[in-house]
Amino acid sequence: MRTIIPPCAAVFACLLAPGGAGAQSSFTVGTITALPRSVASGALAVPARPGDDGTTIPLSIIHGARPGPVLVLTAGVHGQEYTPILALQRLRTTLDPTTMVGTVVLVHVANMPSYLARTIYYSPVDGKNLNRVFPGRPDGTLSERIADVLTKEVIARATHLIDLHCGDGSESLRPYSYWMTSGGPSVADASRKLALAFGLDHIVVDRGRPEDPNASVYLSNTAITRGKPAITIESGGLARTDEESIARIERGISGTLRHLGMREEGPSPVAQPVWIERSEVLRSSGTGIFSPSVERGHTVARDTLIGRVTDFHGRVIEEIRAPFAGEVLYVLGTPAISKGEPVAFLGSTAER
Repeated sequence: MRTIIPPCAAVFACLLAPGGAGAQSSFTVGTITALPRSVASGALAVPARPGDDGTTIPLSIIHGARPGPVLVLTAGVHGQEYTPILALQRLRTTLDPTTMVGTVVLVHVANMPSYLARTIYYSPVDGKNLNRVFPGRPDGTLSERIADVLTKEVIARATHLIDLHCGDGSESLRPYSYWMTSGGPSVADASRKLALAFGLDHIVVDRGRPEDPNASVYLSNTAITRGKPAITIESGGLARTDEESIARIERGISGTLRHLGMREEGPSPVAQPVWIERSEVLRSSGTGIFSPSVERGHTVARDTLIGRVTDFHGRVIEEIRAPFAGEVLYVLGTPAISKGEPVAFLGSTAER
């Protein structure tokens, strides 16, 4: 654990300064404590159990000068989603706690085993998708224990949450966010405003998330089922670290901080969003080699060929076609495909 002393000439001087430490108390997550007007970094421990060595979750707390919202930002839920990880690394050094209201908690890499092994979707330790096992179990597999620690130590401290994603190492993706309507009218409305404040112009309306907090499944939905507004965003993909995708996340966070009254500066909410009312993940029914026929952002008619799956001798075993007219939000950009895995995500402004 490492705690950084407030950036004052002396602690006494900081106490006397307007908006100083006397304005609010320290803030603790796990064993990491930040004093007012300071930044503290450390890691949450996920203890070992028979069958695995446990892991750690690197985390930073940016604790402002006055009380306010607690915004949790999570990155690295999937191992090859790099742009959110790099955006939060920048944010740790660019966000000034001495002028900020409230607290920002940065989960730099939620899924360290997958990150270090460079795996997509699934943990190399237990074969589970971390974003499908929330709220987790303290006596479960490693992914379930990571989810349990995040739920109890991080989500529990939040007033608002944004789960930052991009297309995983295999996905070519256009930027968009998810607005989940679970959690009751007031939470749903606050989550909608978060999505607008983040500023991505395509917003997928997701009305199908679980309502049970004990079976919340997804990280952001875990916050929502506990009464905390939350969204999921996607910016980047194919394991790239392009500046445009990173900067887009930085702008989105800046707009969110302004919306929540945590900073005065920041971009305005998106003015004319495209609400994706119907969406569907298209999956392969076979294992082999995928060849896409469309690109991300393409508008397609119903029955348009999205791509083909061939066996390892080149014989076509499946043609995947659009079940409705819409826009390709992501499409697989690498050849490897296993039965049941996604090949594309299609969205439309028309309701079902």
